[in-house]
Amino acid sequence: MDPPPADEMRDYVGRDLLAGKRALITGGDSGIGRAVAVAFAKEGADVAIAYLSEDDDARRTRELVEAEGRRCVAIPGDLTDRSHCEEVVRRTVAELGGLDVLVNNAGTQTPVQNPEDISDEQWTRTFDLNIHAYFRVTRAALSHLPRGGAIINTSSINGLRGNKTLIDYSATKGAILAWTYSMAQALTERGIRVNCVAPGPVWTPLIPSTFPAEKVDQFGSQVPMGRMAMPDEIAPSYVFFASERLSSYYTGEVLAPIGGETLPG
Repeated sequence: MDPPPADEMRDYVGRDLLAGKRALITGGDSGIGRAVAVAFAKEGADVAIAYLSEDDDARRTRELVEAEGRRCVAIPGDLTDRSHCEEVVRRTVAELGGLDVLVNNAGTQTPVQNPEDISDEQWTRTFDLNIHAYFRVTRAALSHLPRGGAIINTSSINGLRGNKTLIDYSATKGAILAWTYSMAQALTERGIRVNCVAPGPVWTPLIPSTFPAEKVDQFGSQVPMGRMAMPDEIAPSYVFFASERLSSYYTGEVLAPIGGETLPG
């Protein structure tokens, strides 16, 4: 990728905001997921990362977490498989000794020029990974999350205002918002906070792997700041929601780091 993504939190200084916590991050091998994993480690958490098959990326994330003196469990596999959603939680709890923070972050997108270009297979896979896996991993995690636990979901600016070439993706990201609001209400009495981060354009491996070259060259130029974000700029939002010290009175909220774009409502 040119430029290389800033996703290793090299200048980030932790303050023990997550000391002793155990976190599971889906899509934790690169991009936002990697930056969150490293930030959590710098804040004192042990981390499990679930990822599809990018072993080299996952190995690098693990190295970065372990360099901070924290444990890292790397769990490969396809989260569109219902049983694997349960397996990643089981392994996290078994190897880290528990689970305090869940970050649902794995996702996929496939741009199309026309709505009728979306095949049944594409529609189904996008929903299976982008929202069904969030539900299934969370369902498996609920029996392990303690009072004071946190769930953080990754949505998108496209879930807030739609995108004509990312129709199925935008639909799942909108569903994540409504699901976040509902789960926050459902889990308040258990003392589990549920929040969401909805970024604008972020430079991750998903962008050059799914967009044509001409769109990649202009990626992020449309926002008021005139540029894309780097994952390192987004990860602190997840630290905020994960830390009781910072966000104990926040649940059912959405942080939208979107480069200066404003939305009604």
